Amino acid sequence: MISLETLKKIFRKYDIKITAGQIRAAETKAAKTNKTLEEVLYTEGLAEEGDLYQKIADYLNVPFINLKGREIKKEVLALIPGPVAGTHQVVAFDKSPSEIKLAMTDPTDIQTIEFLRRKTGLEPKVYITPPSDLKEALRRYHSELEGEQLRIIQESGDQTVGTDLKKAAETISVINVVSSILENGVFEGASDIHIEPTEKEITVRYRIDGILKPIMTLPKSLQSGVMARIKILANVKLDEHMIPQDGRFKIQIQDEKVAFRVSFLPVYDGEKIVMRILHEGTKPLTLDGLGFLPKPKIIMENAIKKPHGIILVTGPTGSGKTTTLYSLLGMLNQPNVNISTIEDPIEYRMPGVNQSQVNPKVGFSFALGLRALLRQDPNIIMVGEIRDQETAEIAINAAMTGHLVLSTLHTNDAATTLPRLTDMGVPPFLIAYTANVIVAQRLVRKICTYCKKEFKLDSAASTELAKVFSTDKLSTLFKTNMPPDIKVPDDTTTFYQGEGCRRCGSTGYKGRQGIYEVLENTPEIIKLINQRATASEIYEVARKQGMLSMLEDGLIKAKMGVTTISETLRVTKE
Repeated sequence: MISLETLKKIFRKYDIKITAGQIRAAETKAAKTNKTLEEVLYTEGLAEEGDLYQKIADYLNVPFINLKGREIKKEVLALIPGPVAGTHQVVAFDKSPSEIKLAMTDPTDIQTIEFLRRKTGLEPKVYITPPSDLKEALRRYHSELEGEQLRIIQESGDQTVGTDLKKAAETISVINVVSSILENGVFEGASDIHIEPTEKEITVRYRIDGILKPIMTLPKSLQSGVMARIKILANVKLDEHMIPQDGRFKIQIQDEKVAFRVSFLPVYDGEKIVMRILHEGTKPLTLDGLGFLPKPKIIMENAIKKPHGIILVTGPTGSGKTTTLYSLLGMLNQPNVNISTIEDPIEYRMPGVNQSQVNPKVGFSFALGLRALLRQDPNIIMVGEIRDQETAEIAINAAMTGHLVLSTLHTNDAATTLPRLTDMGVPPFLIAYTANVIVAQRLVRKICTYCKKEFKLDSAASTELAKVFSTDKLSTLFKTNMPPDIKVPDDTTTFYQGEGCRRCGSTGYKGRQGIYEVLENTPEIIKLINQRATASEIYEVARKQGMLSMLEDGLIKAKMGVTTISETLRVTKE
C-alpha cells in the first residue's frame, strides 16, 4: 500500500483535484472495507486508475508496465508461488538468466521483493502496474497453472473411489479437482458450470458469454467423489440420488467472495450438477453500463423517478432481466426509502434492501410474500417474476396504491407484455394506468477489445442487410440514435469484428451487453390497452412514437463497435 503522505505529495505535484475531505472519507472507507486507499480513490471515481498509477510510477521513479494483452510464458508465471502472487499482488512477466521482471501495485513492498530474490536466485527488476492489469494476469496465472495441475490429477485419477461417499469427497485428488473446476470457472469468466455424467466419463462445460464451451473430461472413477464433494459444500443430503436438490455455498478467490448456486438433477448416468456463479462484490451497473442508448435511457430515468407504477422487464431465461432489475434497485437504493423484494432465488445480496426468498415447501409463494411485503410499509417492491394471475393482480394493485413495483415477465417483446397481463385476468384499466415502462431485452456478446478490427460488408452481406433496412433508413437510424461522444465512419457498410486472440479464446468476443426495446406508456398506448388492442397494434403505435426495436438497438451497437451484425441477428431472430 502506498503511504498516505506519498499520495498527498503526488496529488500536489501533479495537481490532482482531490480535497482533504474526500481523502478523509476515502481513508475511512478503506479501513472499513479492508481496501487500499488508492483502490477506494479510483473505484469512487476520484481518480482514473491507469492515470493514477502512471503518476505514482513517475513520482517513485519506477517503470510503468501495462500487462493487458501481454503474453506471459507459463514457466515465467510459475516462478512465483500462487499464494504469494495473490496475497502480495505481484506477477513475474519476464526473465533473463540473471534477472526477473516483477509487476506490482506497490513497489515499496521491499519484504516481498527480497523474498522473491532469495527464492528465485534472480535479481528483481520492479515495475508498477494498475490493479486491474494485475488481476487479469493473476486470472491467467490460475487458468494456466491450475489447468496443468488438473491434467496431472486426471492422469493419476484412475483409482477406484470407495463406497463411503464422505471419505471419497475428502480425498486429495477429489478436493483438488473440484477446487480447480470452481476456480477456473471464475477466472474464465463463466456464468455457469455444468458437470455432466455420461456412461464412461464426466464432462465439464462452462457457459462463457452465453455459449456453452466443453472444458475437460474426468475419469468415471471420480464421479461419486466429485458429486459428494459438491454436495458437502452445498449442504444438501449426501445420500439422496433420486430427487432434485438445490443448495449454495461461497468461496474466497484472491480478494473476492464468489457464491455458487447449485442444482442437482438425477439423470440416466448419475446426477447432473449445474452451478451458477454469483460475484457478490459486483456493483450494480448504471444505465450506461447496461447499454441503454440516449433516448431509451431518458425514458428509463423518468420511469424510476416516478413515486408509483410498475416497471416490467421481459425476455427469455438468461437474457439479463435480473441484472437489469438489480441495477435499477441500486439506483433507487437510498437511506430514506424502504425497498423490499420477493425472489426465487435471491441471486445477489444488496445492503439496505430487505430480501425474501419464496419457499414452496412451506407454501411461501410470490403472492403470499407480496401480500406480506405490503404490510411492511414499503416504498419500492421488487417481485422476481410474475407467474400467475394472483401475483399479477397484487403487484398491479400495489402499483396503483402508491408503490413503485419492479418485476419480470416471460415474453418475447415489449408490446406482447400488455395483452399477456390481460390474458392473465388483470383488468385492462389497471394495466393502462399503472405500467410506467416495459423493457424487452436480450444479451449480445461484445467484441473483444484486444483484437477488434474495422471491416466493410461485402456485397452479399450488404444485400441481406438491405432486405431489412434500406441504406437511407440505416443512415438515419445511426445519425439520430448514436451517442454524441461516439465517432464512427459515416457510411453504412463499415462495421467491426474480433479477429480472435488468446484473450478471448479465439472467439472474437469477450463479455456481454444488453440490447433493448423500451416501450413507454403514453396516452395513445393507454387508449389501446383499454380497447384490448393486440400486441401488433400496440407495437405499430409505439414504433410511430419512436420506439427502437431490439434489432435496431443491436445494429446501432454494431455500428458503435460494441457487438457484431451477426451476433445481433443471432439473438433477435424469431
